[in-house]
This record gives sequence, structure tokens and C-alpha cells, in this order.
Amino acid sequence: MKLNVTSYGAARTVTGSCHLVEIAGQRILLDCGLFQGSRGLEDLNAKPWGFEASSVDALLLSHAHLDHAGRLPKLVKDGFTGPIYATASTRGIVEPLLLDGAKLQREDFERNKRKGREAVAPLYNEEDVAKLLERFELLSVRDPLEIGGVRVTAQVAGHIPGSVSYALEAAGERMVFSGDLGNARKDILPDPTPCGDADLVLMESTYGDRDHKPFEQTLEEFADILKTAAENGGKILIPSFALERTQDLLYHIARMEDAGIIPSLPVYVDSPLASKIEGVYAAARDEFEPEVQRYYTANRDPFEPRQLRYTRSTDESKALNTLKGACVIIAGAGMMTGGRILHHLRNNLARPSTSVVIVGYQPEGGLGRRLIDGASSVRIMGDDIAVRGKVYTVGGFSAHADRTELLEWSKDVRGQIRLVHGEVSSMTALKASLEARGQSCELQEPQIVMPASRSRTDE
Repeated sequence: MKLNVTSYGAARTVTGSCHLVEIAGQRILLDCGLFQGSRGLEDLNAKPWGFEASSVDALLLSHAHLDHAGRLPKLVKDGFTGPIYATASTRGIVEPLLLDGAKLQREDFERNKRKGREAVAPLYNEEDVAKLLERFELLSVRDPLEIGGVRVTAQVAGHIPGSVSYALEAAGERMVFSGDLGNARKDILPDPTPCGDADLVLMESTYGDRDHKPFEQTLEEFADILKTAAENGGKILIPSFALERTQDLLYHIARMEDAGIIPSLPVYVDSPLASKIEGVYAAARDEFEPEVQRYYTANRDPFEPRQLRYTRSTDESKALNTLKGACVIIAGAGMMTGGRILHHLRNNLARPSTSVVIVGYQPEGGLGRRLIDGASSVRIMGDDIAVRGKVYTVGGFSAHADRTELLEWSKDVRGQIRLVHGEVSSMTALKASLEARGQSCELQEPQIVMPASRSRTDE
């Protein structure tokens, strides 16, 4: 093949998406994500790229999650001057996510320096984000653009608002980059557009070794937990990612209220970042499934339970400690590595009436994993807290395609499939499934040394 693809992230790991495509004389970068998870992975964020940032002609951004967009400010800071192509929704989400990231990095650096601990310099600051945003050029799904003779077409990925896959065509060759493919069994975003045939496909494999449980079963389980927790009369604490997972929960809580499946409860989203993303969702209404769009047509926000409140200030967050009776508090961080959820857990875990509903992946050794494993006491922000509340786990809310959906998306590919964005076990299992039906597949090799990762960052 005349085209060449080299991976500098998300190869044999699930984070740090960054792939350099050389085609028809152009150097096009696919994503520029942050390495997240283990200390070894996070250390890669400050290391050399493996290529000259100034040598890249253009960048195609698949979506706004930080493991796909989190190093963009650093790329510009290090000399990239080309255009960054993305959908309007991706551009709208990237801004608050990266500004929030700059703020958190600065605060962590200042706190660690003040306390005499090792202080890691921020990768970028708010000014770097502002310079990055000037490089964005918006594209539309299914509306081709030309990059130096390379025809690029974005297709629906169905992962989060604005998420796309990319097809690159030049000199009679066609390459497809999946980005992150959405869970087709969920009902807010449309299903991913099938890949079609291609000479080369760079495909994510996050859940290449398993299928999700039926989504209806997930919703029934979630409803039963909410009803039981409401009867206990205490706080219902839900650690959640500010982007996609929070909005997904709000949508289904509202639908359950409408159907009379659960009682109407006060619902507090205690996340300044989630409150900013709320506006992006409203602007992205045309991307949603027709059933979701009908709520907007009827002048109703589909992501708004009857007693929804967003808490933006620290004082508003602290005031939630004084609430009496049953209520839902959704707060970050989703993996309980920081954020306001830690304060709510510290103040409420010792109460038997408290319920903790875990709806996302929890890494080994973390607070969430210890709660899932039944710890009787946990350490939070320097305090030992007895666990007397009930802890529930609800799988099935993943925003990623599962094994069956990945196989369906790629069924027409007669060229080579290279797997990225997955743990080696997931990649190996998916490779076997693809080869069993006669397709050519290999695991994409990284061009930088990748430490082992056991984290899924946005599933």
C-alpha cells in the first residue's frame, strides 16, 4: 500500500489515541489524546511525540473525550500550525473539557508544590487552549473535504455527540479510522454508520472480547435500585463522568419518572463541568434519535428530570450535606479519583440509608473497586470512613460498541484491519473472531514504549 499509518498512542493500550497517516504526500494526524490510567502511562504525556509536531499538515479529531483530544494544546504549543477538523459538537465539548483540564493541572501542581510533594508541571494552560481553539475548522457528517488531494468523509460513530469515524481516499486507496464506535443498543444517539469496504481499517477494540448485557435489563436493574434507595430515605450517590454518562442517566431517570416506574426525586448534578456540557447537548439536538428530538419539539428538555438542579459553586455543593430525605446526587469523578463525589462519600458512606450506585468502570486498587469488593472501611481524603451504606453496581451503560457490534460494523471489509484502542486481551479475542470469518487482522504496533494499562477511561 502507498499509505502508511504509524501509532503513537492507543496501540496495545486503550488510551492516548494518536495515529499519523502518510498518504498522497500529506501527513495527517488522527486524534491527539491524553494517556490516562497508570503512572507509567501518564508519564508518557510529557515525553517527546515521536514525530515533529510542525511536520503534521492537518489533524482529524474523532470526538472530544480526553483520551482522544487531551494533548491537543500541547501539540499546538510544540509547533503544530495546521487545521484541526472536527464537528461543531466536538468543538463545543472540547473547549470546557480542556479548560477544566488546564485548571485541574494548575491546581494539582500548586497544591503539591505547596505541600512539598513531587509537582508535575502542567502540560498546558488556559492560554494554550485559546490558541488551540483558533485552529479548529468545522466539518459536517457525510460532507467531504479535501486535504491536499486526500478526500476525507466523516461518518456517524454514535459514541457521544459530535463523534465520527473518518474515511480517507486518495490514489484509488481507501482507509477508515473508526474513532470510538457507539453502543447501538442504547437509544439516544443513532447507530454507527457501517465501515464498508476499505484497503485498511484502524478499528477500536475496547470491548472486543465481550458483549454488553441487554440494555433493557440494565434499565430495569437501575430502576429497581432507585426505587429501593428512595424507600430507604437517604442520599443516592452516583459517581459519573461529566460527559455522556451524566446525560445518559438524566435521560433515563426522566423517562422512568414519566412512566411512573420510579417516584420523582430531587436530582442534583454536582459538577461545574457537566453544567457547561448541558448547553452543548441542547445545541446538538439534531444529532439525536427522533424520539429524543420530539421532546425538544414539545419544548421539553429530554435530559431534565422533574426536580433537576445543577450546583455550580462550592457553597452550593456543600449545602447538599444538609439535605434530608431521599435525593439523587450525580457527581464526578466517574472513577472516584477526585472531584466532588469524594466529599459526598466521606459525609454519607457511614449512614445505612445511603446508596452508592456505580455505573462505570472502576480501576483496580481504586476507591470504587474497594467499594465494589465489599470493603467495610475506606480511606477518603485522609479519613477512615466506615461503609454502612449499600453499594450497587450497574453495568451496561457503556458508550462503546461491544464485540458483536464491532463485528457487524466491519463485516464488509476485504482489506486489512488493524486493531487499536483496546487492552491486549480484548484485541486478541477480536482478532480471532475476525480471522475466523476470513478477514485479515493484526494488532497495531506502537512506535513508543507502552507500559501495561488496565484502565478503560470513558466506557
